[in-house]
Amino acid sequence: MSAAEDSRAGASATAVPPTLDELRDEAMAWGRKPRRFGGWYVTEHMVRAMRAYGWTIVIGALGQPVLYLLGMAVGLAALIDAPIIDRGQQVDYLVFVAPALLMTAAIAVASEEFTYPVMAGFKWRRYFFGFSASPIASAQIAGGVVAGAAARMVVTVVLYYLFLWLFGAVPDPATGWLSIFAGLAAGLAFGIPVMAYAASIEDDKGQFALVQRFIFMPMFLFSGTFYPLSELPGWLQWIGWISPLWHATELGRAATYGDGMPPMIGVHIAYLLALAAGGWFLGRHYFERRLAR
Repeated sequence: MSAAEDSRAGASATAVPPTLDELRDEAMAWGRKPRRFGGWYVTEHMVRAMRAYGWTIVIGALGQPVLYLLGMAVGLAALIDAPIIDRGQQVDYLVFVAPALLMTAAIAVASEEFTYPVMAGFKWRRYFFGFSASPIASAQIAGGVVAGAAARMVVTVVLYYLFLWLFGAVPDPATGWLSIFAGLAAGLAFGIPVMAYAASIEDDKGQFALVQRFIFMPMFLFSGTFYPLSELPGWLQWIGWISPLWHATELGRAATYGDGMPPMIGVHIAYLLALAAGGWFLGRHYFERRLAR
């Protein structure tokens, strides 16, 4: 046996096994980073998972505003010659509907990202349970889902806003860009409660389709998207009052028209924040309960 082999054999023989405290400290050290940045890891996963249907995201983000704005500018706006009087201000029809279309685009993204991907994480692909087996907390998993969906919403509303600007639907770009934040708020105010609902059900037996048909669609039609909410009969206006789309659209119109602060700006912002916060409270509860099984 050579001298080097003798030295290694001697070191091995004299090596002291780690104590339980040392092993615990080592395990805690390995888990410290996931515990601190676990939400971002989940966000990264959700964004990477979007590559599977990335081409639909790109085509939707670019094609939807072009088709809608062409339809409105060349079609409906040309038919409706009379300008719209909104809160005492006269604006073209395209300018009037443009902020509502931007908010609708954000909510449409939310209705996709907070339904089937959540069900996939819990049931179809079960990757939420994989995250939960690591030091990542349930609340971080829920937060990562929200952040991943928000990332897609930001891309969508920014591109939509640029198209609105190119089509001349933003008379006051100095404040019009604030409608981007209103769009993000609309998407989160609608989407986070939907995420809580998706986390609460065991299987999709058509519930998500019902959300699209009986929540999203009526909200799109009766939230002052194509005409001022005051034009609706009183017994239908309540749909707009409880709709995040109407509250966000009011903020977007104030930003793009440049008519100053709407009188109910505090109510609009507070309502959107309350919906998002309430949804987050419920969503976190359902994530924790389901991942603890």
